[in-house]
Amino acid sequence: MIDLKNIPLFSSLTKEHREELKDTIHIKQYTKKSILFYEGDQSEYLYILLKGSVKLYKTSPKGTQIQINRLSAPSLIGEFACFEKENFPATCEFITDGAVGLLHFDKLYEYLNNATFSLEIIKSLTRKVLLLSSLVHQETILSSEAKVADLLIKKEAVFNRLKNNEIAAILNISPETFSRILTKFKKENIVSIENNKLKILNRDALFYIIDTNKIKECNNCIANFKREIGYEG
Repeated sequence: MIDLKNIPLFSSLTKEHREELKDTIHIKQYTKKSILFYEGDQSEYLYILLKGSVKLYKTSPKGTQIQINRLSAPSLIGEFACFEKENFPATCEFITDGAVGLLHFDKLYEYLNNATFSLEIIKSLTRKVLLLSSLVHQETILSSEAKVADLLIKKEAVFNRLKNNEIAAILNISPETFSRILTKFKKENIVSIENNKLKILNRDALFYIIDTNKIKECNNCIANFKREIGYEG
């Protein structure tokens, strides 16, 4: 279990304050595939991921999961819902066994006069705004081939750590499409796959795939994406 002093949000607090918070935070254990909260749920707590990994996703009107992010401990979950007092905008599911600390809003607000504490909240929110911006770009602009190329360049290790269906879920494409693209990349000597280990052979080719990507054929891609994830704002 991660100690509070090793979480950036709490590292600037005094030992006394951390001890006080430790007594205030309610820790719950979860098993793999457990749901921490559903899209639309309400809460009076900030969720602090202390152990394990989770995925956050929205469900389209057709029932398709659109994965927004994956988080590993230590991480904050649901800051937006916390400070805006809104319902959770996505569902959070454990992809490993894990543990979460629940910090009540009232106690959280007491520490906002600590500049470093507040800055860590802002930095966490900013990172997630940038992530959403990247997701919108990925879903409205990039072709499936460019999505795979982009992930290969940014996170090559993911391809040797996760199963194909898990990577496909991250990219929001079908496992069949993902396998077809990998096969194509292998035939064109862009990547090699030996003993279930993937290696990039031609990084320039991956950049070319991204650079020459064509906009998907839709009248208003961003509006369609918002409708798909059920965002009405």
